[in-house]
Amino acid sequence: MKHAGLRQRLARSHATRFGLLLLILVVACALSASFWFPSDPRNMVGPPTLWPGTRAQFPLGTDMMGRDIAAALMHGAQVSLLIGVSATALAVLLGVLIGVVAGYFGSSWLDDVLMRVTEVFLTMPRLLFTIALVMVLGPSTFSIALALGATSWPQIARLVRAEAMRVRELEFVRAATTLGFGHVRIILRHVLPNSVAPVMVASSVLVAQVILSEASLSFLGLGDPSVMSWGSMVGAGRSVLRTAWYMTALPGLAIFVTVMSFMLIGNGLNDVFNPRLLRK
Repeated sequence: MKHAGLRQRLARSHATRFGLLLLILVVACALSASFWFPSDPRNMVGPPTLWPGTRAQFPLGTDMMGRDIAAALMHGAQVSLLIGVSATALAVLLGVLIGVVAGYFGSSWLDDVLMRVTEVFLTMPRLLFTIALVMVLGPSTFSIALALGATSWPQIARLVRAEAMRVRELEFVRAATTLGFGHVRIILRHVLPNSVAPVMVASSVLVAQVILSEASLSFLGLGDPSVMSWGSMVGAGRSVLRTAWYMTALPGLAIFVTVMSFMLIGNGLNDVFNPRLLRK
């Protein structure tokens, strides 16, 4: 009955449905980019500074170098989603691992060590730390995803730790301890499955934050130079902002729609998994 009620609330969540609709649109653009625009989006294929709607061949116009903005936007969706999902997966993996271990062994020396490490990462400016890692590793899609994932896990770790500390006090966990089950077995079979529900909400919000961070890095010239990204498009359009504002507005709108989709999904899931509703 609980699962049925959960599905009903999910189906009634307008925020989640609208966010999923926007996300499906972005994913469809990313998956079909190579079909509609098989050539390199960095190629100069038309006259420069062509406004949207001027030619049917270039529905969204061209930039100052004659590159098709529609092609750049669709290929940029691939880069943003790849980095957002990859970095979030790494952050969730690290955060869940550290959080569940710290929570299960709460108030012990292991918990103290793990939480002090987490606090060190929390006190450092995340964007500056990410920039330092990207500069050391070199700007590439892999290094950006690795840097963003390596600096985004502390929030997940603290969230999972709090849940794990709550779950370890439940009767079935105490019964497993009394029966002599090992710590690893208890963590994997009992504590971990019952501690990750809030991570679904946090992960969707984290993807949005990672996409914004990647756009900021590309805007600053630290993006992968071998691909087109929305942040680099916004940065390149600064020089012609007064005369051709669409070069900045269109990729900015793409970033806004993508981030908004994940934020809406996160807000909707937060309402769906609200503990007060789950008790009903």
